Amino acid sequence: MATIKITQRTKALSNGEYPIFLRATKDRKSKFISLKLSCEISQWNEIKSEFRKSYTNYKQINAALIDIRNRAESIITDYLSKGEDITLDEFEALFLNFKLDKKISVNEFWTEHISDLNKSGRTGNARFFKDSKNSFFKFLGNKTIYFKDITPLLLDKYEVFLRSNSNSDSGIAVKMRAIRALYNDAIKKGSASKEYYPFIIYKVSKLKGTTNKRALSIENVHKIINLNLAEYPHLINTRNYFVFSYYTRGMNFNDMMKLTWDNIVEDKITYVRGKTKGRFVIKILEPITEILSYYKNQKRATKYVFPIILRIDSTPMQLENRKEKTLKKFNKDLKLLATICGIEDKITSYVARHSFATNLKQSGVATDLISEAMGHQNVSITQAYLKELENDVIDDAMEVLLQKVTK
Repeated sequence: MATIKITQRTKALSNGEYPIFLRATKDRKSKFISLKLSCEISQWNEIKSEFRKSYTNYKQINAALIDIRNRAESIITDYLSKGEDITLDEFEALFLNFKLDKKISVNEFWTEHISDLNKSGRTGNARFFKDSKNSFFKFLGNKTIYFKDITPLLLDKYEVFLRSNSNSDSGIAVKMRAIRALYNDAIKKGSASKEYYPFIIYKVSKLKGTTNKRALSIENVHKIINLNLAEYPHLINTRNYFVFSYYTRGMNFNDMMKLTWDNIVEDKITYVRGKTKGRFVIKILEPITEILSYYKNQKRATKYVFPIILRIDSTPMQLENRKEKTLKKFNKDLKLLATICGIEDKITSYVARHSFATNLKQSGVATDLISEAMGHQNVSITQAYLKELENDVIDDAMEVLLQKVTK
């Protein structure tokens, strides 16, 4: 087992003072790590491993030394708790990530995290973390803090702040998960310590959304499908996107936007979902055939099925901005479409996904085929479940929806 001690070396520096080092000893071998501190021999208490009163700011520096020693010992303790041994080189590598001169603020780390996501083309995640960052630092009044400052108490106060601004449990959970993911990444990269990890006490899992996911009845879905748009030609794309999503197992807007004609092979749509990377092979039903024919006849120059991405050389950031702009218009037009159809339920792009699952269940499809989670807890849970089912089983189940239309 390695032991830790803060000690003064016996060789003087050029200024005549003697440097202070952290010494890790294991198997009669030692590793010395400079703390970039020094003093005269008379100013150091070797027995207590601390500065004497004659040293300037001795109280503050000694408090920092205690913190350094505790963090060094926690590295060794973490290994022991997992039944693992640690070498001196491994200890040094881990400890150097926690040095005081390498401390980075949460604001700086968060900004860098967003930048890295954008550079890697993960613009959707970058926007998610940017929105969460703006919310958190609005609560803090743009105050600079460090990861150890994110305590369970601070998270409780942030939760109160969000509730006072009419955030739901699910909305609060999203923001808390962003902070948790950031904290975990900071620990991984050595910018935060497990010692101060607040999510052992503050549980994000308590923030389970209690509101049911919205879903349209089959009758209301048919109102949208059968609506004569002769007087509303500007809503053709809106209706098509909604119906397409409904009959493709709730394909989300981002995946529809990026769908290309290469994804259409004979009577199947094959694509990889951007969010979960799950591969889907979906049978093309009659309503989808009509929609695909409509856009095929437009003979646009791009490879994309829908007229959402208009340039083939768009950068990831341009695609993200385009998605945000067109999705906002899509949701706005869906409200108008609902009004025209006499539908009182609120409609958004996600409603097609919820309606797909709910209506299959109400049509008599077995519960083991359609997860309750998609309708009442989390859309991604159902999607993750559906991707594991046999495609033929799902295709047969989807025929039930088609029968409802053709009666």
